[in-house]
Amino acid sequence: MDVAWVALALNDLLWIGVAFVLGLLSKGVGLPPMVGFLVAGFLLSTQGQVDENLLQKMADLGITLLLFTIGLKINIRNILRPQVWGVTLIHTLLVVLAVTTGLLLLAYWGLDSLAGFAWQQAALIAFALSFSSTVFVVKSMEDKGEMDSFHGRIAIGILIIQDILAVIFLAASTGKIPSIWALALLLLIPLRPLLIRLFDWVGRGELLILYGFLLAIGGAEVFELVGVKGDLGALILGVMIAPHPKAEELAKIMLGFKDLFLLGFFLTVGMSGTPNTETVLLALLLTPLLLFKGGLFYVLFLQFKLRARTALLSTVNLSNFSEFGLIVVAIGVANGWVNTSWLTTMALTIAVSFIVSAVLSGQANNLYTRYRRHLKRWQKADRLPNDQLVDLGQAQIAVIGMGAVGTGTYDQLSQTHQGRLVGIDIDARTVANQCAEDRHVILGDPSDADFWDRVNQADHLTLVLLTLPKFSSTLTVVELLKESGYKGQIAATAKFPDEMAELTAAGVDTVFNMHTEAGAGFAVHAMAQTKPLSS
Repeated sequence: MDVAWVALALNDLLWIGVAFVLGLLSKGVGLPPMVGFLVAGFLLSTQGQVDENLLQKMADLGITLLLFTIGLKINIRNILRPQVWGVTLIHTLLVVLAVTTGLLLLAYWGLDSLAGFAWQQAALIAFALSFSSTVFVVKSMEDKGEMDSFHGRIAIGILIIQDILAVIFLAASTGKIPSIWALALLLLIPLRPLLIRLFDWVGRGELLILYGFLLAIGGAEVFELVGVKGDLGALILGVMIAPHPKAEELAKIMLGFKDLFLLGFFLTVGMSGTPNTETVLLALLLTPLLLFKGGLFYVLFLQFKLRARTALLSTVNLSNFSEFGLIVVAIGVANGWVNTSWLTTMALTIAVSFIVSAVLSGQANNLYTRYRRHLKRWQKADRLPNDQLVDLGQAQIAVIGMGAVGTGTYDQLSQTHQGRLVGIDIDARTVANQCAEDRHVILGDPSDADFWDRVNQADHLTLVLLTLPKFSSTLTVVELLKESGYKGQIAATAKFPDEMAELTAAGVDTVFNMHTEAGAGFAVHAMAQTKPLSS
């Protein structure tokens, strides 16, 4: 037996086991598992027994797949909104100016960790702290089923603009100017029809998975070859095929692979350095900047005519520090601009911000529900068309979630309840497609307390059918319905027995098990379509 192979296997077992246990404990106390992974990274950094090169490769691949899956869901028009690029540029400028000033004042007052800080060094740290974490925000929104919501699209757009600023900074600070061959990337535009045709040909199954990896990794490698950040290539390849009908299916397939490899990212953040008393204290000193950063986002969102709830949820998602801060500080360390200890300080600051943001993110809807009367005082009277409260009219039945199951439910009910039925979905593209097929479907966020207040005041709705893909989203909507005083019937879909029990306990009148009852429905349908069997 190869002893070296055994040692490697045991080594891998160490970090996998530690990550699993701490991720499980984190979930047990109501935090996302990623928080446990960060803590695991800090613990493993003290052992020196983990192959950091392996974890770094996992992290790089995870981020590449993340950017690719983001691209699969991007609508370019969302990025071009002033609420996205305008807020990003103003926010970045103000954060850099304010934090630079604050750090220089602390250095002037004699804080040891900032002794001898010049304005260039302070500006570097401030710039590192101005970014929000693409990995954390997307993972958090995916877990809550908010990727297609309006506030989710706003947050994703801002993260993409920040990534573009990151590319510009890397080029300027490292002298890595794109080569003349970067102009050849324009050939991707006429190549798009071929990529779309291949998407049709691969069908489903393993070829579809391989095609996803080919585009994500291939796009990253091509961009790196011409001196452009590879992750941007993965993002652009995803955007190019996003309009294809199978893009959403590909994104779901890639989800498991992305989550697995991103484990390496969270571990490497924690392993960036072993904290000491000085770095811990400085990280805790920097953490309250989240309040300033988040508050500034909220004010800017309101000024750009977003509704109070949209502004709050977008703000909560973006109230963290980014892994890009480590890259900025690493460049500063390599060039001798800042002390090496800042790398550990930044890693710890990012980790703490993730924990704070995870707690806030889990309570975001509850916070708005509790304080909405105060928050709504500051929103502008004229708001964006996509951010208005919708009206169900005289509809008596609402189907929430117009995916495959919701569409089938709507079509079945429309045979007997035409004119009294409405479909609601959070995704604007889905709503447009449904309306094109002559279904009465409107754009709305079912997790919005204001929306259900209006429904309850109308007093027409008697039946709500929840066909949402995320169980957590279904549970949230049920709670909001009960809190709004809704007295009608609620029906919901679930996939597992424990989910059915939880929904029943929450007050759902009818729960449909997708796995078991689909078979019964299929049997009834098949028997109705076939000739009677002879005895």
